[in-house]
Amino acid sequence: MPALPCNPTLQMLTPRTIVTTLALCLLPSLPVYAEQNTPADVEAIEQVIESFRTSLINKDKPTYMSLFFSDKPEDIGWQFVSEDRRLADIHRTKPDAIKARNIPSNNFISLIDQAVATAEPREEKFFNTKIDSDGDVASVSFDYSFHANGVKANWGREMWQLVRTERGWKIFSVIYSIRDKRSSAES
Repeated sequence: MPALPCNPTLQMLTPRTIVTTLALCLLPSLPVYAEQNTPADVEAIEQVIESFRTSLINKDKPTYMSLFFSDKPEDIGWQFVSEDRRLADIHRTKPDAIKARNIPSNNFISLIDQAVATAEPREEKFFNTKIDSDGDVASVSFDYSFHANGVKANWGREMWQLVRTERGWKIFSVIYSIRDKRSSAES
């Protein structure tokens, strides 16, 4: 059998070079992902957060309600989780208490109704906000503290899921941890 002609270019190809070349050839066929966190989306979502905050301060239920995907409590996820030391303290008077109990009366409407019903000021403050969006769905996370009559009542971490509708960004679900004076450490 005759010897194959020697091609110096082929002799210099290493396995790494071959893999890199193939990867570059395949790149155009990979799916294109949605743009992340456009300035317009971030600004619009920040406005939802600010409207939420000021609607509690101003006891403005119509504005507050307009921030949610639905006006029905059963359509909006709303769940808290108690911090362990806080839960242990609650167990003293309510032995059947659990970390994350679904309490239908604890929902997004009850929060604004309680704020409106009292003459005392109510405010939720947000810190370390992070927004992640592809332009149609978004998640927002932040540290929060809730203040009643100027006194910090509880704090923790809060996470929202939002959807962009024809009417703008709307809150679809809220989950949050609760820490208070019974908790192990103040954040």
